[in-house]
Amino acid sequence: MKRNYFAQILCLLAFTGTAYSQTVIKLYNGKPKGSENWTWSEQTSTRNLFNTEVVYNVSEPTLTAFLPPKEIANGTAVIVAPGGAFHTLSINSEGIDVARWLTSRGVAAFVLKYRVARSFTDDPVKELTAKMQDFKKLDEENAPVIPLAMADGLTAVKYVRDHAGELNINPQRIGFMGFSAGATLTLSVVYNATAENHPDFVAPIYAYEPAVIGSAIPAVRTPIFLAVAGDDQLKMMPMSISIYKKWYDAGQPAELHIYEKGGHGFGMRKQNLPVDSWYERFGDWLVNQGLMKK
Repeated sequence: MKRNYFAQILCLLAFTGTAYSQTVIKLYNGKPKGSENWTWSEQTSTRNLFNTEVVYNVSEPTLTAFLPPKEIANGTAVIVAPGGAFHTLSINSEGIDVARWLTSRGVAAFVLKYRVARSFTDDPVKELTAKMQDFKKLDEENAPVIPLAMADGLTAVKYVRDHAGELNINPQRIGFMGFSAGATLTLSVVYNATAENHPDFVAPIYAYEPAVIGSAIPAVRTPIFLAVAGDDQLKMMPMSISIYKKWYDAGQPAELHIYEKGGHGFGMRKQNLPVDSWYERFGDWLVNQGLMKK
């Protein structure tokens, strides 16, 4: 019973907010490599505790661009990867709501819909909750999909850098942040990047480290910001400490925020807890890094 409760928390807590979208950019012409035979298409569902939009069965990765008015744009960009255990995307609390806040501060934001494992029903949250009773099995199921998601993330960085001029972005100020599975993706991207698709800074929020691809800390300066709750039901707080220490030991700029309470998947939700303002601390960090104005 307790395990099932925690699984539902992971799947559902982050799924709050109001759907909102702007310019949608396809990352590939035609079917991307590795999923050429996928015949299913992207769907949305609101069949969950919070009746909010959940994206699943993503087969054609996209970026949704949220660009600030030119009068406040500061040249910084952040690619935002929602979480959802590589089966769904918490598109609001861990995507659109984050992007809208960044845009209000002059930062261009791009919400990434990356490829995820196939769902076989129209209730993907319930389906995922059942699978999460066996994390080892879930990790095995996700293993073939994570490299595809990583390829989408690397392609997204390259796209934003290649089009930085027309997007009013400094090509040397492109960051990547993600939540839960999206944080796992964030680290996989930065560990496997080349010069053309390397993010200039990263922010993995409550990352699941065991599924990360690679471990090589970048040789070039790449600041990292981490945030997690001490009462994370999936025990991701020690993982964030582990990631922080690796970057700190490598001499990289690193900042870690651990909140006593907040649970897993806090995203942009309001719980009347100190964790509610984590994104303001992220903003302070961006200011200190010279990436955003006060």
